[in-house]
Amino acid sequence: MSASVLFHHLAKRRIYAQVQLISIFRAQHLSANVENGEQKKEEKTERTLVYKPSAYYQKPTARYCTTGCLETKEESSSSPSLNTTFQQQRNLYRISSSQRLSSTKNTPSNMDYSNPKSNRERATKEPQVNGDPRAFQRCRPEYQNMTYDVSQRSSALDLNKALLVLEKVTELKSNMSPSDATSFLCKLSQIPLEQIAVVRKDTRFNALLRYSAEILHNFTSTQLLDALGSFVNLGLPQSHSILGLYETEFCRRASEMELHQLLLAADLWRCLGRSVPRYLDKLFDNVNQNFNQLGLPELLQLVYVIGEGRRCPDALVQPIESLLMRYLNQLKPEELEAVSLALFKSQISLSERAARRLVDRALAVVNDLSDFGIANLMKLMRFSYLDHLPWLEAMGSEVPRRAPRMEVQGLMHVVLSCSALHYRDNRILLAVAEQLPNVVNRCRSKDAAKMLWAFGTLGVLPNQSPKLYPCLTAILRERQLEFQRYPEHLLTGLLGLAFAGLFPQDLLSLALSAEFVNKTYNSKELELKKDLFTLDGTVGLELPESTIPRLSHAMREEVTKQLWDFAQSDICRRPEMLEAEAVLRKLLGGEMFVRKHMILPHLRSIDLEVHLDQNDQPIPVSPEPCRQNPASQNWQQTLSGVSITDNLLAQLINSQKIPVQPSNMFLQKPVVPTVKPVHVRESIFSVGADLTDNLLMALTKSGKRSSHTDESSKPSIHRLAVQVTNRNQYCYRTEQLLGFHALKRRQLVLSGYTVVELPHWEWFPLLRRSHAEKLAYMHCKIFSGTGSKK
Repeated sequence: MSASVLFHHLAKRRIYAQVQLISIFRAQHLSANVENGEQKKEEKTERTLVYKPSAYYQKPTARYCTTGCLETKEESSSSPSLNTTFQQQRNLYRISSSQRLSSTKNTPSNMDYSNPKSNRERATKEPQVNGDPRAFQRCRPEYQNMTYDVSQRSSALDLNKALLVLEKVTELKSNMSPSDATSFLCKLSQIPLEQIAVVRKDTRFNALLRYSAEILHNFTSTQLLDALGSFVNLGLPQSHSILGLYETEFCRRASEMELHQLLLAADLWRCLGRSVPRYLDKLFDNVNQNFNQLGLPELLQLVYVIGEGRRCPDALVQPIESLLMRYLNQLKPEELEAVSLALFKSQISLSERAARRLVDRALAVVNDLSDFGIANLMKLMRFSYLDHLPWLEAMGSEVPRRAPRMEVQGLMHVVLSCSALHYRDNRILLAVAEQLPNVVNRCRSKDAAKMLWAFGTLGVLPNQSPKLYPCLTAILRERQLEFQRYPEHLLTGLLGLAFAGLFPQDLLSLALSAEFVNKTYNSKELELKKDLFTLDGTVGLELPESTIPRLSHAMREEVTKQLWDFAQSDICRRPEMLEAEAVLRKLLGGEMFVRKHMILPHLRSIDLEVHLDQNDQPIPVSPEPCRQNPASQNWQQTLSGVSITDNLLAQLINSQKIPVQPSNMFLQKPVVPTVKPVHVRESIFSVGADLTDNLLMALTKSGKRSSHTDESSKPSIHRLAVQVTNRNQYCYRTEQLLGFHALKRRQLVLSGYTVVELPHWEWFPLLRRSHAEKLAYMHCKIFSGTGSKK
C-alpha cells in the first residue's frame, strides 16, 4: 500500500515539474520594456511583438540568463523629451529619470514568502557577445572579485537531491545556523533551470527563506553575499519580500564591508534586477571616503554600477572624471563602451575637454568597437551635444559597413544622435534607411517614432529612400494599441512625417480625435499640448479640405497664451531680436509699422511682421496706432532728403549683395561652408559712400525706390515675415534648415507671407557694427528684392 502511495506521489511530482517547465518556457517569451531605468510593459494584445532577441544584433545567442538581468537601454528625454523642447532646441524628447523601487520593511511574522503573485520571468536580454553590456567584466581577471559571472552557474544538483536538501531544512527548523542556511541555499541554486520553479514553489523553500531572515544579523559578510548569489541563480523576483530584508541588512553592514564586497553586492543586486537606492547611497559614501583605493577595474565597475543606478552624487563626478582621464589610454574597447553607456544612463556631464578625449580614444580603436559600442558612443555624444567631427566623419564609413548586421535599436540610436547633433551625412542616413525595411518588423512604436522624427528633422525626403517612410508609418499603424499608454510616440512620429511633407490622414484623425486629445491633453505626466497644437495647425494649413478633427477654440487659446508667455520671457528679449525690431522701426518710420508676434502660433516662434503696399510703402500692422511717435503716423508727409536708388544702394554696399537663401531650404543639399577669419576692421559692407546725416535721414525716411506712383491702381498688401535665425535652426555647418523650421517656412508661404530671412551668419556680426550699416542691410533685405519667398 505504501509503495503504491509513494509511486503516485512521485508521479504527481513529475507531472507538476513538467507543468512548471512549460510555464517557464512561456515566461521566457515575455519581455520587459526597460527605458532609462523605468520598466515598461508591452501592451498585451494580439499584435504584441515578441520583443527583439537582440537590441543591436540580428544573431542572438542561445545562452539563457536565469538571473533576470535587466541590462537596460535608454529612452527619454530624454526631461521628457523632446515632448517639450529640450535645451537649445536640439531634440524632441529628453530622457526621464529612473523609477526606483521602494522596499518595504517586513518582519518575519508578516512576510509573504510564498509570493503568490509571481512576476513575469524577466527574459528581456541585452544582446550577447559583442552587445553584452557586461562584456567589459571579462577583460581583466581583477573583475572576478567584484562581479558575478552568471555564465559560471553550475547545474550539478538534480531535483531528487534538491528534495533531500529541503528535507534537511525541515529537520533543522529553528535550530538552523547561518552556515546551514547559506549551504542549503547554495546547493539549491545548482539545480537545472527547468526545475527551479518546483523548488521555489515548495513550502519548505519558503520556510528556509524565513529561517534565514530570522538569523540575518548573525550572517558574516561573506555569507550574505553567498546567499544573495544563490537568489540570483534561483531567479528570485525582484519584488520578493525577502530581498527587502537582505537590502536592509546590507545597508547596515556597508560600513564594515570591503570595497570589493560592496561592489560585488551592487553587481548582485543588478543581476536580480532590483533597484536599491539606499544601498547605493551607502556604497557611494564609502567610495567617497576611500577614493584613493580605486584602481582601474574598481573605477570601471563603479561607473557601471552608477550607470545602472541612473544617478551619481555630485561629489563623485569630478573625481571620477579625473581618474577616467588618468586611465583613459589603458581602457580596452569593451571598457570604453561600458563607460560611454554608463555616463549616458547616469546623465553625468563630463567637461567638454574630457568628453573629447574620451571620443578621441574611441576613435583610435574604432575598428575594434562592437556595433553596440558604436551606439553607446553616439548616445554619449547626443547627451553631451559634442560636435566631434573626426568621429562623425568616421561614422560616415563605419555605419554603412555595419548597418546590414545591426538591429532596430542600434540603427535608431545612430540616426537619433545625428538628429540631436543636427548633423546630416547622407552616407549614414541612407545606409540606415536602406537597412530598416529588413528589420522593421521588430520595431516598437517608440523606435519608429524617433526615427521618423530624426529623418524628418534632417530633411531626408521620401524620394531619397522610397521605402523608408512607408515602412515606418506602417509600424505606427500596427502598433496603435501602444499609443494608449505612450501617446507621445504617435505625436512624435506624425511631426516627423509632417517635416517630410507627409500627412497620413488616418493617423492624424486618431491623434486629433476627441478621445485621444482628452486623454493626452489632460495628462499630468506628459506635456503634449504643444505637439497637439502644432499638428492641429498643420492640418488646418496643409489639409484644409480634409475631415480630420480639430482642437477646440478654447484649447488653442490656452496653448497660445502659454507659448506667448514663454516667448515674452525668452525669445522676445534676445539681443538679436530686439536689435532687428529697433532697426526695422527706424527704417520704416515707427512702431506701428512693425509687429513682433507669433504669426503662426502653432509653430511656437516669434517673427517681425511688416506690411507693404504695391508701391513698397509701409502699412501699419500694429493692433493699435502708436501714440508716442506722432511723426510716424504720417509716412508720406515725412518723406524728405535723397531718394534711395539702385546705384546709390550699390555704392553703399560696394555692389556686393547679401547672399540669398534658396527658396526651399528643406530641399537644399547640405554643403559645409569654408569658414574664413574675420579681421577687426573688416565689415560685411565695404561702404563706398560716406553715411552722412542727410543720407542716414533718407534711409530712415524712405520706403520707396521710385517717386512715381500709379494713383489709379488699387493698393494690395504685401505681407512680410522677417525672421531672425540662429545656428540651431540649421543642420550643422550648413545652410539647410532643420525639419521644424522648414515646416514653418512652408506654412508661412501657404499663409500668404513672404519670408525675409536675417540669417545668423549675416545678422549676428552686424550687431557689433554701426547703426548705419544695420540700416543699410535691413533696407537691402526689405526693399531690394532679396526678401523673396522662401
